[in-house]
Amino acid sequence: MVGRILHSAACMAEGAAWLAGAEPRFAEALARTGVPPLRRRADGFAALLSAIVSQQVSVAAARAIWARVEGAGLVTPEAVLAAQEAELRAAGLSRQKVRYAKALAGAGIDFDGLRAAPDAEVVARLVTVSGIGRWTAEIYAMFSLGRADVFAPNDLALQEAARMLFVLPERPREAALRAMAEAWSPWRTVAAGLLWAYYRVEKEREGVA
Repeated sequence: MVGRILHSAACMAEGAAWLAGAEPRFAEALARTGVPPLRRRADGFAALLSAIVSQQVSVAAARAIWARVEGAGLVTPEAVLAAQEAELRAAGLSRQKVRYAKALAGAGIDFDGLRAAPDAEVVARLVTVSGIGRWTAEIYAMFSLGRADVFAPNDLALQEAARMLFVLPERPREAALRAMAEAWSPWRTVAAGLLWAYYRVEKEREGVA
């Protein structure tokens, strides 16, 4: 069963208000940051390929490489499967990411079907593809599919934001943060948005880029 889909700023405001009512620390964060923005992206093959391109490189480098990939027309499964390794390398992909791109292109993912699949099924299906880990799958469910109750506890910024907001002695690891986030259901995606916003505000206050 597919749960709530985030489709407007009003959805984000509703979720943020619920979280603030359920958890005083989120009320504190909301007062500091305001309602986090709706971060919806297109879904489909190109969205996942872009996520692979962005792995382990800076934001600026990812944008530059993706612009080259788009310029070369390598944004469909057919184009990637037909491309030679040299062509993909020329667009800026490492050898490892060439393998990942080919694996994604050949995976036969039913992107229309994912829109109607439960959150857990979306993640389970995507992580079977080489190059797509749980973090990438969860981010896809959150932003490309707009799922309201997904969390990505392996995200370092979320871990650090949780440490700061909840005054924890150390940054929570993935399992601990996943368990902690269960209390934020059915609005875990909005909770992530609040934590990311809080992280940016706190780091700016501390003078950290």
